[in-house]
Amino acid sequence: MAAAKRLRIGIDVGGTNTDGVVIDPLRASEPDKGIIAWHKAPTTADPSHGIEDALRTMFEQSKVNPDEVASVTIGTTHFVNAVVERDARRLAKVAVIRLSGPFGKHAPPCVDWPEDLRDLVLGHHAQVSGGLEVDGRTIGDPSPEELSTQAETIKALGIPSVVLIGTFSPLSPHQEHEAAEILRPLLPASTTLTLSSTIAALGFLERENASILNASILPFARRTIARFHAAVRNVLGSGGVQVFVTQNDGTVLRGAEAARCPIRTFSSGPTNSMRGAAVLVGEELAGVKNGTDKKKREPCMVVDVGGTTTDVGLLLANGFPRQKAAYSEFAGVRMNFSCPDVRSIGLGGGSIVRIEEGHGTPKVTVGPDSVGYRIQEEALVFGGTVPTATDYTVASDEAVDIGERAKIKGVGEKEVAAYREVVKKMLEKVIDTMKTSPDDIAVLLVGGGAVIAPNTLKGASRVLKPKYAGVANAIGAAMAGVSAVVDTVKPTDKKTTKEVLEEVSKEAIEKTVEAGAARETVKIAEMDTLPLPYIANKCRFIVRAAGEYDFSRVYDSKEMEDGQVDEEAYEREPEKMLKEPPSKGKPTEEVKVDIATYRPKVVNRVWYVSETDLAWISCGCYILGTGGGGSPYSHMLRLRSILRSGAVVRVVSPDDLKDDDQVGCGGGSGSPTVGIEKLQGDEMMEAQLELYGLAKDKTATHMIALEIGGGNGLQGMILGASSNMNIPTVDGDWMGRAYPTKWQTTPVVFAERKTVFCPITMCDGNGNVVFMTKATSDETVERVFRAGLSELGSHVGCAEGPVTGAETRRWAVEHTISLSWRIGRAVHAARQSNSIDTVAESIVAEVGGSSSAKVLFKGKIVGVERTLRRGHIYGEVIIDAADVNDSSEGPREYDGRIVIPFKNENIAVFKEKPDGDRDTLAIVPDLISVIDAQNGEAIGTPEYRYGLLVIVLGITASERWTSTKRGVELGGPKAFGMDDLEYTPIGQFQKPRSVIDEYSVEE
Repeated sequence: MAAAKRLRIGIDVGGTNTDGVVIDPLRASEPDKGIIAWHKAPTTADPSHGIEDALRTMFEQSKVNPDEVASVTIGTTHFVNAVVERDARRLAKVAVIRLSGPFGKHAPPCVDWPEDLRDLVLGHHAQVSGGLEVDGRTIGDPSPEELSTQAETIKALGIPSVVLIGTFSPLSPHQEHEAAEILRPLLPASTTLTLSSTIAALGFLERENASILNASILPFARRTIARFHAAVRNVLGSGGVQVFVTQNDGTVLRGAEAARCPIRTFSSGPTNSMRGAAVLVGEELAGVKNGTDKKKREPCMVVDVGGTTTDVGLLLANGFPRQKAAYSEFAGVRMNFSCPDVRSIGLGGGSIVRIEEGHGTPKVTVGPDSVGYRIQEEALVFGGTVPTATDYTVASDEAVDIGERAKIKGVGEKEVAAYREVVKKMLEKVIDTMKTSPDDIAVLLVGGGAVIAPNTLKGASRVLKPKYAGVANAIGAAMAGVSAVVDTVKPTDKKTTKEVLEEVSKEAIEKTVEAGAARETVKIAEMDTLPLPYIANKCRFIVRAAGEYDFSRVYDSKEMEDGQVDEEAYEREPEKMLKEPPSKGKPTEEVKVDIATYRPKVVNRVWYVSETDLAWISCGCYILGTGGGGSPYSHMLRLRSILRSGAVVRVVSPDDLKDDDQVGCGGGSGSPTVGIEKLQGDEMMEAQLELYGLAKDKTATHMIALEIGGGNGLQGMILGASSNMNIPTVDGDWMGRAYPTKWQTTPVVFAERKTVFCPITMCDGNGNVVFMTKATSDETVERVFRAGLSELGSHVGCAEGPVTGAETRRWAVEHTISLSWRIGRAVHAARQSNSIDTVAESIVAEVGGSSSAKVLFKGKIVGVERTLRRGHIYGEVIIDAADVNDSSEGPREYDGRIVIPFKNENIAVFKEKPDGDRDTLAIVPDLISVIDAQNGEAIGTPEYRYGLLVIVLGITASERWTSTKRGVELGGPKAFGMDDLEYTPIGQFQKPRSVIDEYSVEE
């Protein structure tokens, strides 16, 4: 009778050690957690050798029957290391084919990559017909002729890997599949094809980046995964043992799937540790009965203490790590696939301890520097001369042999007590940072350095230090499950949001079962609903399901579908290659700017914008967006490309305009969600050319931004610097921020014209143009264009008729490009000087000081609500007071809770009172910005999520808004439906300091 396949093996191949365990899941509730054998040894040059050694060693320990093994799950950093190390031997050249029609031409593939990595990986790129709108309509159909031409080029260049990416392909991948079917017979059989829809979700550039990296490591992944299979077969035979590789969200991929999507394994290391920690204390995390015969699992904080750093992540009640919001970055490449939200601090067993001499209680610092792997030579307890956290822990532990403690010389009781307090506060601080509610939470300590952590921590309901914590990563790999994500946009006009969410959840469950999960074990792990601004009756739904693997399914361990893995190719690879150091690409020379001495180029009162200026302006624009306006990131990339092509970006002061100058305006209108997927083509410039082609009597001599907040803050400079126009941009805009409608602009406030924004054009970039010659009001223009948006892809370029220089001087919010520059400079300076904890105060100083701006609150987001009404996102974000800086000394700066309502942009800040009433801390038209406390970057309303540490800033609005009753009516609380509230400024407006006035030199 065949042995029951009940055992699971987990192996984690780290940069330093290879860990392994053999587990019997049926014995997980026993004291040894079902662990039959475990292994830890240095990682080998060829990781498959280490895997095979681990398997043989553990079987010698346990004497179990190999026929009882159901699965071997491997976690590895091998693939991500190839990228981080710029290993030219393991990274293949990639050709990228975009199915996007005219969109995205100004942001080519790898536009935001480090130069050395781009040169190493990108071999060819092209843009062909294809792509979809957000509602599923086609931008264009794939062209066999165009694809055939590209196939010939790829063959001639000898490129082994190809990426196909279509606009909105995650919503419907049929065009990518159609293009792949056309290309396959035209390319060599060994060529790998990566379809972006199989790699990541919405976000064109980020999905493309992930797909390119995936394609680049595919040939190497095919060989490596084949080698993993061979190592398992060498020990266990080919008796149906399943081979898996762990992926970023704490679940597994079958080996063949990992060979197609190795990008999904990049951050599996921290996830494995977190999942393993949960397995080790599973019963202890079970809380009260939840109405069934099962106990509900508690969320917990996993603290992995190593030799140099401590990594902390939140393990949710569903048993999976909390994932990062929006974007992740590896090796300088921005991507949008799922990875765990982990924070690291400089605390480990090898952290160096320093005592500051003085009177009274000694001042102790721990880390962030560490003796690292040299701890057995340099630490006091091992006979060295450097006091480390391990030494102080030994000195404070009465259970340690007195002879060992005697080696720790010069460490008194006061120093030990102070050390304990510092370590305790460091851990409490980072745990509080990662919590999503003020309630106490269970804390699990794992890792070799866990001994330095105290047994009690503020904010921890209990502190657990499980046995086998040193191999928690391998345990997590062995016990990982299966998951799948559905990220889609669906209509909600005929069904309720709840009904659609149920349908998407069923789709996620089916997708998880297809991935290998046992249906009865699949549960919904996470779900989110995001209404799309400016798009009626559509929402974005994100649902993730997870379950246990169905071992009753039989897969041949040698199965490598579609020829994705060549079993013999790795064998043919020279063995010496495994022993040589990585063959790195040409390193990028990083140019560092001394912010303290940097001076912008301003000659004869013309500011010539540099890449440094652009980086600062872009950062400031998003902060001035007050939660709206969309991220300037893709616009920044386009303007940077314009600069690198040799074009000149000029900015002039509104004070220098002549009365009869003609100041044009243009920008994007529509949903930021569409903008992240359907990248800009020529719609902005086309709108300008159409406008001036029909209104020939007026030609712009200057450009100005419609709004300084968000992506449109850069549009004036992009249009002005283009070869079609080549005119300067005015240092100002029509809002001083980012309001949601065109009629909320300062020219409308002054009401000197019946209609300011006519004539006006709207272009979708795909051949459709709308021209409005006159209107009864700017409100009518807004309504007409909003109605047309949904028919033109929900994102268009607009061009407004020019106004005179004299009108611009009267109407414009002045020097807002200068203001963005100063705000961005403050943020970058704080990062460069490691003083991010005072970044908010630095921003306040740049916008006029405490008399005109304030830090309103510091805390953690604990709630977000959103709804869609008439094309606008309404909602509110709830923020509880919390320490947001790394320093744990001193009292908390703020207390209580605030609520910020928003209509695409932030409207007000209300402080909740104990009696249930609210105090108004700030309200429109004053600017209310929420920034990330960890890096100073703005956080837009679509990016609000639980757990983010934030700082709330209030900036007094321009007098263009506040000096008249009409200005307050159009931009104040009543314009947002808050009729019962009156505007009270938070301070006195101070006109932004002009960069041109300060830095101009005569030549």
